[in-house]
Amino acid sequence: MEIRNLGRSGLRVSAIGLGCNNFGGRIDLEGTRTVIHKALDLGITFFDTADTYGNRGGSEAEMGQVLGDERKRIVLATKFGNPMDDAGVKVGASRRYIMQAAEDSLRRLRTDWIDLYQIHALDPRTPIEETLRALDDLVRQGKVRYIGCSNFPAWQVVEAQWTSRMHRLAAFVSCQDEYSLLVRDVVEPQLRPAMLQYGLGLLPFFPLASGLLTGKYRRNMPLPSGTRLANTARLADRYLTDRNWAAAEVLADFAEQRGHTLLELAFSWLLAQAPVASVIAGATRPEQLEQNVKAGGWALTAEDLSAVDRIIAG
Repeated sequence: MEIRNLGRSGLRVSAIGLGCNNFGGRIDLEGTRTVIHKALDLGITFFDTADTYGNRGGSEAEMGQVLGDERKRIVLATKFGNPMDDAGVKVGASRRYIMQAAEDSLRRLRTDWIDLYQIHALDPRTPIEETLRALDDLVRQGKVRYIGCSNFPAWQVVEAQWTSRMHRLAAFVSCQDEYSLLVRDVVEPQLRPAMLQYGLGLLPFFPLASGLLTGKYRRNMPLPSGTRLANTARLADRYLTDRNWAAAEVLADFAEQRGHTLLELAFSWLLAQAPVASVIAGATRPEQLEQNVKAGGWALTAEDLSAVDRIIAG
């Protein structure tokens, strides 16, 4: 397993990461145990979760039960900020809530520290300085090693980095955003240049466009039972467009002509993009992890990358 630095930080993460959003929800405790142990066996060291995953707390709680001493082997990332109740109290990025959310996550995860603590989405009601001062205190207390953001537009990333520099506070080392062969407009126009300027690492989520890039879907055919796109109409409406179908079919042919699968192209293309550090992919079964790890092993040439750009451009 390739290990990479997360941006210009000292945090080292496996090139293939484990998204833990299925824990405590789509799979039970024993399923979580099986997936985590398989990930460790395969050399995956970057585990990404959030307080809201698993029906608000379930993912962190199950990880805390399963990891035990193995906690020391991994880079554990979690997030805060999205609603943890229906009353609108446990939400946001105020100092009051951050301190509570961090303690709650530490308790559920049964650990003394979080390697990467990420704000799940911008809180428009809280000044970024207040958020960063609270996170800086957590770093100084040793409860958090590094901090990151998710779903921030480029200008807000720049504002946060400027605020950290101006006030000598802990600064974001990473961004977690949607990025894939089929969804490039979130990252490429403005966010990536900002990240490269400030030395932030990128942690792409939805690398397979909610499964469309796995190769298991076929146009004008029934969606496989139990899959995300079959079970979630809003995702199917978003991803199963004529443009995406056409691009996925041509990309699959491109990969097959070179002795690879569409899944391998999806992962390896992301790992060839700066400043990607680790590709986050969820799994409900051990064999999915094996496929994910194998998929990151295709070293795309400059010609390959140019050809993919031409395919995407249509």
